[in-house]
Amino acid sequence: MQKLDFSGEKPIFLQIAESLEDAVLSGALPEGEQLPSITELSVRYTINPATALKGINLLVDQGAAYKKRGVGMFVAKGAQDLLRKKRQGEFAGRFVAAMVAEAKRLGLTRQELLDMVALEFDSAEKGREENVDTATEHF
Repeated sequence: MQKLDFSGEKPIFLQIAESLEDAVLSGALPEGEQLPSITELSVRYTINPATALKGINLLVDQGAAYKKRGVGMFVAKGAQDLLRKKRQGEFAGRFVAAMVAEAKRLGLTRQELLDMVALEFDSAEKGREENVDTATEHF
């Protein structure tokens, strides 16, 4: 799980929820696996247990996690797909819309913008492949 930003604008409970979402999306927390307990989260991040609970409850409210009374919280079946769709919608609203608006202000054509995105996408893919190649050299 990621570090929390205690000085930023984003509430701590949202950072907890997003960190857990990231773990589900990456496969680090697969469906059916138990989430870290409220105590674990509060000790790990030195936060109030109520804050940790609020973050986990966001996942429960979304249907990405469920409670087993007396046992803990678990990743729900279909959570990865659910969270991926949620994040894709947020991505379009937060990043793509802003990028298109800026492209229009700069007088870029649709094709110029698409070419820029394709170039960055290909560059990121190449970088990821190089990172995988470097990581496997150590084994």
